[in-house]
Amino acid sequence: MKQPLEQLLLEALQALSGSVLPAPPDPAVATVERARDARHGDFATSIALRLAKSARLSPRELAQAILEALPASPLVARAEVAGAGFINFFLSEEAYARELERIHELGERYGRGTLGRGQRVLIEFVSANPTGPLHVGHGRQAAYGATLANVLAASGYDVAREYYINDAGRQVDILAVSVWMRYLEGCGEAVPFPENGYRGEYVRAVARSLRAIVGEQLKRPAAKVVTGLPPDAPAGDKETHIDALIERARELIGASEFRRVLEHALAEMLVDIRDDLEQFGVVFDRWYSERTLEQSGAIDRALARLEAQGQLYRKDGATWFRATAFGDEKDRVVVRENGQKTYFTSDIAYHLEKRERGFERLLDVLGADHHGYVARVRAGLAAMGEPDDCLEVTLIQFVSLYRGGEKVPMGKREAQFVTLRQLREEVGNDVCRLFYLMRSHDQPLDFDLALAKSRTNENPVYYIQYAHARVASVFRQLAARGLPFDRAAGLASAGRLAGPHEQAVLASLVRYPEVIEQAALNRAPHAIVHYLRDLANAFHTYYNAETFIVDDAGLRNARLALVLGVQQVIRNGLALLRVSAPESM
Repeated sequence: MKQPLEQLLLEALQALSGSVLPAPPDPAVATVERARDARHGDFATSIALRLAKSARLSPRELAQAILEALPASPLVARAEVAGAGFINFFLSEEAYARELERIHELGERYGRGTLGRGQRVLIEFVSANPTGPLHVGHGRQAAYGATLANVLAASGYDVAREYYINDAGRQVDILAVSVWMRYLEGCGEAVPFPENGYRGEYVRAVARSLRAIVGEQLKRPAAKVVTGLPPDAPAGDKETHIDALIERARELIGASEFRRVLEHALAEMLVDIRDDLEQFGVVFDRWYSERTLEQSGAIDRALARLEAQGQLYRKDGATWFRATAFGDEKDRVVVRENGQKTYFTSDIAYHLEKRERGFERLLDVLGADHHGYVARVRAGLAAMGEPDDCLEVTLIQFVSLYRGGEKVPMGKREAQFVTLRQLREEVGNDVCRLFYLMRSHDQPLDFDLALAKSRTNENPVYYIQYAHARVASVFRQLAARGLPFDRAAGLASAGRLAGPHEQAVLASLVRYPEVIEQAALNRAPHAIVHYLRDLANAFHTYYNAETFIVDDAGLRNARLALVLGVQQVIRNGLALLRVSAPESM
């Protein structure tokens, strides 16, 4: 309902241009917002307060002039000046009836908008290191990123979804040596497992699949593996030990065979991650390998651009980027003294490459522990001549899983975690998706398994889905009585929906397009969950207070048209969340 009102307001401002107003108004200033108090109408605008100075009038005088210039509209029952110069709009019953008709007319397209105007957006999310299965924390990032992508697409943005595979660097070497050590165990060698290795059962599974392929070809005596290595923790340093063990593995089986182990482990992990996400309803347009940055020359292009801009210098044998000149807290090494490029270099090269692909806005969804990431990458983009504000980074706060009132400990390296797959199998995809989205991403989330599995009104998944199923049950009852539903007659009689519960449902229904727009603007898909729960509450209250299948055919069809509108909007909202809309429960 906002757009028709804003168009009326713009027409009034244009009518005052050259007389009351000195110049034609910018269309962007003609905005209305939902009134916070129903006594002040349905919508309000503060436009008179913003333009009063240029009009050389008091805000109330300008508001009155705007009010008098407003074109007549069947959507507005009345408009009035209030307070210091606000204009309040009260919608007519016809406005609600027209919007209900639009819901029926547009169906699954209702709520979609043109806010993005085709702007190309790349949203990168999850991007978990492929060193183990996805855990429940990754699940929150997946649900948020996938839903935000859906919301942006519904709002007129051209959206691409991408998973960045961190398949280069030390962490994958640690995975490879962890698999090799478990492989040696499987071959009967009594080797001590490194403290800094990956300990999950999944590593044993990868080792078994490796042995099925290579047999005992990569077996080496335990004594050769461990003799002469620096001591592991607790007697020594676990970081030094694991690095030495990686080098020993390369020496004993050869660099090419070590690479073979690494590639096998990565492939197994990525198959598991991809399958897990696809079963969760999360599908990416592209899986982007970090290693391709080096292979494609993207890293060298980024360094060359920084060099050309005079933003690199040498110190202590390393190459540094002048990040502090662009708002970062310290300068950053891009090439170490041994010639190796840093993770930071890959990060800025990756984001430059995103821009080279034509994406206007880059949205990164990362874990809460990446808070220092934003300034660094923005600095790199700015230094390379790209607009630093093209990058948005959303940090997803941590998830705590509670079972029987007890917090479940988590830690990938120590194999103390619940996987996303395990959680999905226990509570189902629908519950996972909606529970992950119940709270704003910038707040920690306590995931209560008891609530998630309950079939009560306190469980928002059950409560919302039950509203959708209840509408279906009404129509089954209608069919059982042998009564028809005349949609056209129902919409034509929508003016009869004047009861307080009906008006509450209608008022909730027409908010849906605004909720989608605000969810897109604020990167806040949790707003859709809250809205759907409010709509379900309005419907359940209506259901308990009124009889829909009444003898009066006109009223019956009108009420049925209304509850079908509720069902359609709930289904549309759940589709954005990728939560099912059951016909029965």
